[in-house]
Order: sequence, then C-alpha cells, then structure tokens
Amino acid sequence: MLNAFSHLLRPASVYRIHSAAITMSSASNVLMRLVATSYAVAEKAATITRNVMSSGDLGIVEKTGANDLQTAADRLVQKSICASLARKFPQITLIGEEDLPLEEVDEELFETGYSEEILKHTCPNQYSNIKEEDLVVWVDPLDGTKEYTEGLLDHVTILIGIAYEGKAIAGVINQPYYNYQAGNNAVLGRTIWGVLGIGSFGFELKEVPDGKHIITTTRSHSSKQVNDCIAAINPDKVIRVGGAGNKIIQLIEGQASAYVFASPGCKKWDTCAPEAVLHAVGGKLTDIHGNPFEYHKDVKHMNSAGVLATLRNFDYYSSRVPDSVKQTLVP
Repeated sequence: MLNAFSHLLRPASVYRIHSAAITMSSASNVLMRLVATSYAVAEKAATITRNVMSSGDLGIVEKTGANDLQTAADRLVQKSICASLARKFPQITLIGEEDLPLEEVDEELFETGYSEEILKHTCPNQYSNIKEEDLVVWVDPLDGTKEYTEGLLDHVTILIGIAYEGKAIAGVINQPYYNYQAGNNAVLGRTIWGVLGIGSFGFELKEVPDGKHIITTTRSHSSKQVNDCIAAINPDKVIRVGGAGNKIIQLIEGQASAYVFASPGCKKWDTCAPEAVLHAVGGKLTDIHGNPFEYHKDVKHMNSAGVLATLRNFDYYSSRVPDSVKQTLVP
C-alpha cells in the first residue's frame, strides 16, 4: 500500500500526484501512452466490478437518494483507476465521481500494463507535443450504478475520458458484462476506445436505417421536460436505459439515432469518454442548446443544460427541441 496515493480517494475534486516514472518507451507520445494504459486499467476495473458482484455483497450506500447509489465496485474501481494512472502519469489531473475518505490504496488495485496495439497507432499531429500537465482525465468508475444493483448488467460501463484544452479528445469505455447473456463459451466484457483524428475501435460501427428516429434516454431520471422534448421529436421508438456510456454505444452500434436528456443530472465524468468516442467516428454530443461541453479542470461538474447526441443528423434533432424546454435549462 502506498501513502502517496491516499489523496486520490477524494474525487469530485482535482488530484495531482508526483510518483514513479512510467515504464513504457519514451518514444511514444504521452497521449497514446495514456490511452494505452487506460485501456489496461479499464480492463482491470472490469474484473474488480465482476468480482464484487460475484462476492454477493455489493456494499450499497445512498449518496443523495435511492437513484444515486454507490457500491463497493464504485469505490474500488475508482481507487484502482486513479492510483494506477497517477503512478504512471504523475503530472496529469484526475477528476473522479466518488467522494471517498482518505486512505491507503492496496497494491493489488494497481494495474501496470498497457495495450501494445494502441501504441501502434500514430498520434495525430495536433496532439504530438502534449505534456502530462496539459491533460485532464475524467473518471466514472461505474456508469449505471443503479442498474448494476438491479442486475441490468448490460447497462453498466466504466468510463475514462481524456481532455486537452477543455476538449474531450480521447476516451475508453469498458463494458464489464458485454456478452453476459450469450452463454458460458462467450467472451465476457469488451473495451471500446477512441482518439480524435484516429477513430474509435472495439465495436462495429452501424447506423439506424434512414428515416427511422429512435431515441435513447434516461431510465431512472425522467421528468416532464424530458418527455416533452422527446414527444416534440415524434420518434418511432423510445429506448429507456441506464448509463451515458451505454447510450452512446447504442448510437455507434445503430440501435438508436439520438440520445436526448433534457434535464440536469449528467456530469462531466459521464460524458467525457463517450463524447470522445462518438466524435472520433463523426458524431456530435452537446448540451440541449447545441453548446459544446468544456472539460477544463476547474469547470463545474454538472451538465446543467442536459445532453443531446447523435451519430448523424444532429441538426434534425436539435431543431426539434422545443424553446419551452430550452428555457428551463440554463447552461
């Protein structure tokens, strides 16, 4: 256990730590090394998530109410992700969701590996000279916690988003339970990643058929303005599921054509990684007014003006958001 990492357990705040030098080749760009490491760290986090579930003791506590839960998986995964990344990248800024007490981090929670495949990609020129201290990493250790506690495991994702100059430029989305209903011989779990200027990987890009309007939206945080906004779009179908990461996956795999959430509640750690993955394949994610999100280390955490995202035809959906809804959501 390392005392040096104890302050990493106080998220919804900014941490910075000075520690050991990274072991990967210095010839690799810092952004690509960080993405490659985040890939391995996310896979470790998925194992932790599954182990907590199989233990039979989720360690559930209510943070602000029955729809805002924290489990042992949230706590352990955040410790693992933040401590592992800070050890290899001592100058990055890490911002995590969970507000945890100060304590030592068990050595077994650290992940030291990285994806060699990601390091084979050439870093886009505009990011080739980034320094560690220029990067802000937004961590949601368990996106879809409520669904995790209810056994809706395909809703659950682990999110690591990387921002530079306030913009989401890279992201890792892990689905710990991908294929969990496919039988004993199926490979359990997968990791999706993306970098602007390179693309997104780990899935098959698909689109909803032309002319179909399928909305994915919140399962447990609905409201009149959310429903009014959806009704104004007049969709062919509405899918109500948990997790921002899960909803973006629905967009890039052709299950939905727009993610509409006309309400406060979503946070920067919910949207940073999914935004980067979506933008890397030509999609768009903004607030309900069409304003881009900022991911500077000092920005407010709440996405107070909701979320609107599409893989294609963003303007079509944006134009159908009622002014009455927009007036209730102040950026």
